[in-house]
Amino acid sequence: MTRKLYWETGATQAEVEVLACEYLASGDYGIRLDQTPFHPQGGGQRSDVGCIGNADVIGVGFENGEIVHYTRQAVAKGIAIAKVDARERDIHSRLHSAGHLIGHALEALHWNPIKAHHWPGEARVVFSPGDHAPTIEVEEVQRLCEQLIAQNLPCRIRIDEGGFRKVGFGDLPPYACGGTHVISTASLKGLRVLAAHLKKGQLTVQYDIQ
Repeated sequence: MTRKLYWETGATQAEVEVLACEYLASGDYGIRLDQTPFHPQGGGQRSDVGCIGNADVIGVGFENGEIVHYTRQAVAKGIAIAKVDARERDIHSRLHSAGHLIGHALEALHWNPIKAHHWPGEARVVFSPGDHAPTIEVEEVQRLCEQLIAQNLPCRIRIDEGGFRKVGFGDLPPYACGGTHVISTASLKGLRVLAAHLKKGQLTVQYDIQ
């Protein structure tokens, strides 16, 4: 089982051991490591990109429960340096944390987050109504998020004995989450709530971050 360094720290570089390099039907290679700083695609978050040694990592995913790094060229077994594209990671982390923030803001108004998609240009959170959930306006969501950003709430990550990971900010209730995040809500300045529309009883809030 690959150790998930991205769960533990915000580091974007690590010394790793290449355990396997498999040629794939797609013409790419699947690389398995003993540990990885790369976040695989999943949980609403796009995968990291970067390099292992001199080989560009074009995507990361799960196959049969194992993390696989996809490259255009073969990577020799043994020790190598794995580097995540820090700029791309920052974008993904800010979008993911912003999605959590919107979730917290609307939970206070009795809207329950049920799914989210944190990709650049496509970011959105979907909610179902709780009892007495009010009509939501974009301006109200923006205002609530800006209040949480101004509080500079620190990110708190906990992994329990069962291996389940939860991510929260300040004293807000944590969400089960395997994604990467910013160190505090102050890093989410530039969050823009773009739209909030109701369809078939579900509220979708679209957003981006500059």
